[in-house]
Amino acid sequence: MKDEKLVLTDGWDKTFPKSDMVNHRKVTFHNRYGITLAADLYEPKDKTGKLPAIAVSGPFGAVKEQASGLYAQEMAERGYLTIAFDPSFTGESAGMPRYMASPDINTEDFEAAVDYLSNLDEVDENKIGIIGICGWGGMALNTAAIDTRIKATVTSTMYDMSRVNANGYFDNDDNEEARYNNKVNLNNQRTIDYKNGTYKRAGGVIDPLPSNAPFFVKDYHDYYKTKRGYHKRSLNSNEGWNVTGTMSFINQPILKYSSEIRSAVLMIHGEKAHSCYFSRDAYKNMIENSKYADNKELMIIPGAVHTDLYDRKNIIPFDKIDKFFKEYLK
Repeated sequence: MKDEKLVLTDGWDKTFPKSDMVNHRKVTFHNRYGITLAADLYEPKDKTGKLPAIAVSGPFGAVKEQASGLYAQEMAERGYLTIAFDPSFTGESAGMPRYMASPDINTEDFEAAVDYLSNLDEVDENKIGIIGICGWGGMALNTAAIDTRIKATVTSTMYDMSRVNANGYFDNDDNEEARYNNKVNLNNQRTIDYKNGTYKRAGGVIDPLPSNAPFFVKDYHDYYKTKRGYHKRSLNSNEGWNVTGTMSFINQPILKYSSEIRSAVLMIHGEKAHSCYFSRDAYKNMIENSKYADNKELMIIPGAVHTDLYDRKNIIPFDKIDKFFKEYLK
């Protein structure tokens, strides 16, 4: 199968500075649904022999020019060959219609990244790990539960997208009536979209920011809507997902078999993050009644909020992440 020819940017258009310690190039690869994905590949300039490799994606509604690229470049500086990729239907990757998400296809995106890395001459195919940020942290765990080629997984500031879509923020809508009303609204929108021949966008992070916005909305605004993290292809920075783009997550829990993950997992979250309950609960469920708990770890960063782990290099525990991968990618 040949990759679809994509139109990729030539210049450096990331939200972070380019490192002089790594080589960078654009690459493409395809998933088993025939969708071609775009990625930035980073490799250390002083590389020798076959390298351990890491695939990175997230946050949910972001692009590879934002947090995932920063993680990928940083890990390449530390001796890994890395790729940061745009998931299907988003960024520079293919997939129609645009701005859709799928628990199946997006898990497949991570597996396809492993396919690609496993076939690179520069990579040791027995030393491949993944990093998932925010909503792609949940996808990373779901991938680790099915892909035995992955030797180590890191999640950062993880969101369980099936839980938040089914239950709302902080599980405030965790009841049948709320879910039913949500589904009624979504399915009515499907009828309208089909009639109009287009998909209504949900809107990204609200801007201008209301004075009474909850802290987590202010936290997102501070990243996605400012010079710090804005990017023209980022859904969260602009018009967001399609309104119906994530509805299949409601009844497709993605972490069902996390307790059967045999490979190593490191989960990292900020103590003050509104989303910290996702990692605390997912970690608990992953190790309870599991035969494979010894290589699992939850790391809570004191005082850190959700987006601190997007780009605050003085807060993101890269030394710990590096040590973790060095231990398990061997």
